[in-house]
Amino acid sequence: MHAWENIPMDAEADFSPMETVHGSTIPTKLTIVHSTGVFLHNVVWCSCPGVDSSTTRPQTAFTFDVLNHFLIDALECKTSASSFFEKIRRMTNNCFPDTVPNRYRELMRVSRLWRDLMSRKWFGFAHNDEQKPDKGDLACWLVSQRYVVDGNFTAQHMVMRKPQLDISLSDGLGYMVKDQEYQTHLSSAVESKERSSCSNHRAVNAANISRSNLRATGVGATACARHGCFVPHSIVDFQKGERHMNIDYSICNALNYHSAGIDSSLIIYDVGCQWSINFLQRVAQSKGLSVPENMHIVPAVGKFHLSAHKLACFARYSLNFIQGAGHVDGEILETLWAPFNKISPTARSMSQAHRQEVLDDHMRDSNWKKIVGIMKTLLKKYKRALKGVDDTKSPFDELTLSLDPEKISIWKIDEKKAMEQRGEYLDIYQLQMNKAPTMAEIRLKLTESENDTSKPGTVSWLITGINLEDLQDGLRADIRQLPTDATPGQKVSIEEKRQRLTARIAKFHETADAMTAGMDLGTATVHSDDPRFCYAGHDENGWGEVSDEEISEYIDEEILAEEMGIWMPSSVPYQDALALGLGPLQAEELELRKGQANDCLEKLRMALGHKAIIYRQYFRSANSTWAGTRSKQEAQRCQLKIDKCVRSYQRARSAMEGLGMDKATLGSLYQPISPTELSIDKEVTEENRFGQGSDRLAWFWRGNNASQGQDDAWIDESPTDLVYRVNWLKAKARWNRWQEELRLVRHEMGWTINWFKYHQNEWERRGGQATRPGHQAYAYQQVLMWGRFVEEAEKNFNGCSLASTSSTLCSPQLAEIIVFKIWTGQMVPTAFHVILIPITDRIKSAELNRPGCNVGIENQPVLILLL
Repeated sequence: MHAWENIPMDAEADFSPMETVHGSTIPTKLTIVHSTGVFLHNVVWCSCPGVDSSTTRPQTAFTFDVLNHFLIDALECKTSASSFFEKIRRMTNNCFPDTVPNRYRELMRVSRLWRDLMSRKWFGFAHNDEQKPDKGDLACWLVSQRYVVDGNFTAQHMVMRKPQLDISLSDGLGYMVKDQEYQTHLSSAVESKERSSCSNHRAVNAANISRSNLRATGVGATACARHGCFVPHSIVDFQKGERHMNIDYSICNALNYHSAGIDSSLIIYDVGCQWSINFLQRVAQSKGLSVPENMHIVPAVGKFHLSAHKLACFARYSLNFIQGAGHVDGEILETLWAPFNKISPTARSMSQAHRQEVLDDHMRDSNWKKIVGIMKTLLKKYKRALKGVDDTKSPFDELTLSLDPEKISIWKIDEKKAMEQRGEYLDIYQLQMNKAPTMAEIRLKLTESENDTSKPGTVSWLITGINLEDLQDGLRADIRQLPTDATPGQKVSIEEKRQRLTARIAKFHETADAMTAGMDLGTATVHSDDPRFCYAGHDENGWGEVSDEEISEYIDEEILAEEMGIWMPSSVPYQDALALGLGPLQAEELELRKGQANDCLEKLRMALGHKAIIYRQYFRSANSTWAGTRSKQEAQRCQLKIDKCVRSYQRARSAMEGLGMDKATLGSLYQPISPTELSIDKEVTEENRFGQGSDRLAWFWRGNNASQGQDDAWIDESPTDLVYRVNWLKAKARWNRWQEELRLVRHEMGWTINWFKYHQNEWERRGGQATRPGHQAYAYQQVLMWGRFVEEAEKNFNGCSLASTSSTLCSPQLAEIIVFKIWTGQMVPTAFHVILIPITDRIKSAELNRPGCNVGIENQPVLILLL
């Protein structure tokens, strides 16, 4: 431009653009759109010799600044082109915005060109005019071979009126698949009409829903399950619902994207149980689908969606039981759709090519944010993984030490087979019953567990005192169960029991005088029940009261007075008892109280196990009102037993504390019991619930006072062993997943540093080969940017025990490391899952020509096998 001149905004009404002739000195009026407003200028075009122009009659120009502003506004604020240009018009003339030229349509076209130019520059194609971008080359991507798949029915697209006029600038070069190849696949693919055999999932059963005015009813995406990055060239449009033919195309493109040498991939899909059944058959029957050779697909279901599946899906598709999965929930795509949906209304009526470019741009920006924030994300995951390992290792070790080693050996063999074979072998994480127990069998089991033994002399007298405390507790429970309008007969029965119990307590105290030679030992102990464990006929589900006949089964028929104090050696302070010569009596009572506490804990575990079975086998599967009512009553009886055991345990613990037991023993073997620890064992009743990754088994399941060798005729294992097996396997799985998570995060820290260095080196190479000053300056800017990423990553990850230096990986038997493969002469950040095996006589040598790969562990040469 040779001259600039401001022109009033209302002059556009009389403006007729003049034919621009090369070399002409006649000024032309030009509308220039800048980030601060819209301006009209007189422009005299360049007439320098040797300069040719291919553009005639130009009317509008956009500055680089305003185009950058629009792209950032669109990405960060989800601003539409119409709203953005209205903002520019108001910035130009807020009082009379209509007098400002409307260049909305021009902005739409120019912004597409600018977006495409910027993408090619960012990915280095401006520095090499001969190299053209291929599928997915204009896309950011972080390394991963763990994918999550999901559909979004908000990202719709309307049918175009004149599709023949649509022009694409980057079809298939970003995240959306190449349209022509995708349409060819859809035309030849045959969709199965079968409905889901699992739960009534919308993704499968809504497959035939169609809207005539829509070209696309939504989009399907495949993303990294660990970082939430969209996989390049794997985003597809839905024509009806979320059909297998659409999802298969997305998954296959993701599996084939930079995956040479990797033969195992985790696919997390909310209907993975149904999708995976015939996936390989569909791939074999379709020319448009392919899976890398020897690729092993491991299907899984996200933790949130899994709770809606049928029970059989839990063990077979849960991420908790997949080796190498780490600690992911498989629901990260749900978080990506929320900001993505803000642009869906704007993109709904765009042309097909324009919509594809807009969606690609927003996915690219989403991935870029993941890259920029990867250091903070990994540090947060690292701290979380360290805590997860610590929180799960100790309970697992305690539980392992308390169990029979022979049984654990059997469970380990079953676990190994399940991890290798998967499928039905994973059912070891669930109950395995031969036949359901009858009500009479369960009641007999609970009754037989209450038998006590007695000893002569002082031991017999002490046992009598403990039994009297239990009888008082039973009477108090009986009184709590009385209805408000109790009958005279019920009241008389309670009163008679009080009188008989009073006589027994008086006789016990007469014996106490003989045992203590008539010493004045002060007041007796009066026990008060913890109200948290005083079940009064209403459990957590709001069921009704238990009948008198059912209550009486748990109350001795000779129960009497409930408030009378009972003197025991524990009633005397420990030091005073030693001074009075009652040390031997207190020592005997302490041993008996230990036995009482152990018996209570064993009965408590049995009762909790039986209640869990009742919920699992009877209540959840009750097919009639009668069966449901009987199940509720049986569960109520178990709850009465549970509360009785806890109250008895509390009395024993209080006595042991008074008898001088050391705090360390009390704090480890005989801890307090809270109501939250007495919930029904959800590992048995709610295997497929959401949020199990950090579950922790209550302390009394991990104690050393569990009895061994119990057998049942009606079940493969005793109720106690059944609960132990399920909980031990799941506790081990939790610990294993957290160990994997910690190992993966350490790897990812190393990968991130190497990936930043790779881009820094690439831009150094491009800058060295560049001949234009602008190209050299931009390359140098990129070198500085990626170099700063490297410095920040090395600083933040310092002290995190990266995989290359981790002592846990320096084992000649087995270790996992990261290597980077060479792809068409360039280093691409694709992770290999590898095993390091020392070279033996059978394996003589191995050549390793892969940069960044550790070729020795503890100074031993190794062979890297790509799985």
